Amino acid sequence: MPVSWFLLSLALGHSPQVTSLERLPGSQNSVYCSPGLSCHLWDGDMLCLPGTLEPAPGPVLVPASLQTELVLKCHQETSCDPCVRVDVRLAVHGHWEEPVDETFRGAAGLEHGEPSHAFLHSHVVLSFQAYPAARCVLLEVQVPTSLVQPHRLVGSVVFDCFEAALGDEVQIWSYTQPRYQKELNFTQQLPDCRGLEVQDSIQSCWAQSWLSLSADGDNVRLVLDVSDKQRFSLSLYWDQVQGPPKPRWQRNVTGPQNVTLNYTELVPCLCIQVWPLEPDSIRTNLCPFGKDPRAHQNLWRVTQLQLLPPLSWRLSAPCEELQAEMVLCWQAPHGGPCQPLVPPLSRKNVTINKVLDLPLLQGHPNLCVQVSSLGKLQLEKCLWTDSLGSLKDDMLLVEMQGHHENRSLCALESGGCTPLPSRAFTRAARFGEQLLRDLQSGQCERLWNGTLGVLWACPMDKYIHKRWVLVWLACMLFFAVLLLLFLLRKNQVKVTVRSRRALLLYSADDRAFERLVGALASALCQLPLRVAVDLWSRQDLSAQGPLAWFHAQRRLTLQERGVVILLFSPGAVARCREWLQAGAPAGRRPSHDAFTAGLSCMLPDFLQGRATGRYVGACFDRLLPPDTVPALFHTVPVFSLPAQLPDFLEALQGPGVPRPGSLRDRAEHVARALQPALDGCFRAPGYDQHHPFPQAL
Repeated sequence: MPVSWFLLSLALGHSPQVTSLERLPGSQNSVYCSPGLSCHLWDGDMLCLPGTLEPAPGPVLVPASLQTELVLKCHQETSCDPCVRVDVRLAVHGHWEEPVDETFRGAAGLEHGEPSHAFLHSHVVLSFQAYPAARCVLLEVQVPTSLVQPHRLVGSVVFDCFEAALGDEVQIWSYTQPRYQKELNFTQQLPDCRGLEVQDSIQSCWAQSWLSLSADGDNVRLVLDVSDKQRFSLSLYWDQVQGPPKPRWQRNVTGPQNVTLNYTELVPCLCIQVWPLEPDSIRTNLCPFGKDPRAHQNLWRVTQLQLLPPLSWRLSAPCEELQAEMVLCWQAPHGGPCQPLVPPLSRKNVTINKVLDLPLLQGHPNLCVQVSSLGKLQLEKCLWTDSLGSLKDDMLLVEMQGHHENRSLCALESGGCTPLPSRAFTRAARFGEQLLRDLQSGQCERLWNGTLGVLWACPMDKYIHKRWVLVWLACMLFFAVLLLLFLLRKNQVKVTVRSRRALLLYSADDRAFERLVGALASALCQLPLRVAVDLWSRQDLSAQGPLAWFHAQRRLTLQERGVVILLFSPGAVARCREWLQAGAPAGRRPSHDAFTAGLSCMLPDFLQGRATGRYVGACFDRLLPPDTVPALFHTVPVFSLPAQLPDFLEALQGPGVPRPGSLRDRAEHVARALQPALDGCFRAPGYDQHHPFPQAL
């Protein structure tokens, strides 16, 4: 999913408009008032003590509102510090009904003098906090009574100024001393160096990094556009509502730099901080993923439910501003959705990363916690399944307190809460009387006891065992019989259909005959048989040599009780006679001739009577008469193909011969597959229908 450009633009804002700041000379703090008022700044800072509210016997001055403005306090032209100017507007609280005289002057804060020249005075406290430092100053303000109008603004007092760092979040409080009403508070995020004409005035902004984000497919690219060889520090952290941020990682790098963030790392409170590795440098903070839907999905993906013994739990998440509600639910062992216990329990707001107590007397494996956000279920976990075991076949009874101490009882099921007793066709209704007796006899477990009702867990195992034990035994017996039949059928299928290994040996007389051998081998693989033939293993044959290849295939075939097929042709008969007469074939044989190479291993089997059951002979009746095969090889069956195909296939199948009808169908299929190759052999050069042997033989 690509990052939403709209959400990125909301997070980053438009290109900052450059603003010029007012410059204040010198380093001393000052205060001035609106016309008609007099004010004085007490020397030195004061302790930031909150004090207590005190009733005002008469009219008093109180802060009504405050405003701030960012200015520069400059010691030199290129040595300035950012500073926050505070403008407090004052109003009169309370009023008097009689003319002003000496009686009211002391109580209302009126200075002595002629009534026309009397005035109200007040001490205004300004508290300034920019993490981690705090500062408080005391302002004395006097207002002539001629300007006093109850519950109306009388003027303002301006303080220059509180020093702060660009990019910081500052908090300002204003109240009177003694405190006649609650303090005014104001929070402001100061801009960074990018939107102000301060690069030449504030040294910490000279090497300020420029930070931007861009979409890169499923990822987010973080671009730090700074000068070459400029060293800076980059940090990712999780911003927290309360307490310090949680660092993710930090590294020192040299610019310019591109960093790719995987979309799985994005959460709403993920923030980026970057600053040059210079003394007192400004740190730029950016939290761009607060409105990204994908970041909110990732947040729920990494959020975890934890059970803390004995009856506490915690929802752990990276971001504290996650809005969530929790409710307990009951999960039946036979499946279905978890049924929320509302009522009698109510939904409760969840405080992230805080241990919360569960409103229970004791735990139960079927009790689960559902966490929802904005009406959508996000997490569900049965917390006690690890400690108390798997789900139990218990019925949850809800006892509700009604009017005039009337109580109602129902059983929680997938379709709702079934009243007890009931004539409904549900599981709880069938066992309603037994459940009521168990509840009265104390066999049910009380899970929760509140003003609205009580929750009971009643075991159902004994009813199921008593009523369905015969049914279960019958079912088990039925499945045992089915399993036995299946095993018997499986063994029969393995006997009848199991593919048998076959090694096909032949003499490569010519290409037409090799095509015929390939057609036969392919047809035999459909029986099924696992056929090994050197025609399909020329690469292995060349690497190992024909004798080594034959030894390996023959050993594997005989170990698995397979069969070796000797396919006789005029060339094969000639080579056998040469072995029988001289002990070795005359002339040069092909490098891939496994038949000739294996004669030295096969002939002892025939001479010593070990060939029966291991070897089968075959020839093509239109290419070679069976009686031309040397007599030694007639100690095993020699079949003429395709005339004796059914008998040949029956010999290859081994034990567990299939029905004759099935065997005939397979023989016809093999015959049809061989016919084109047989016709090709008859049309091959040098073939004579009356003298089928090649002239060289």
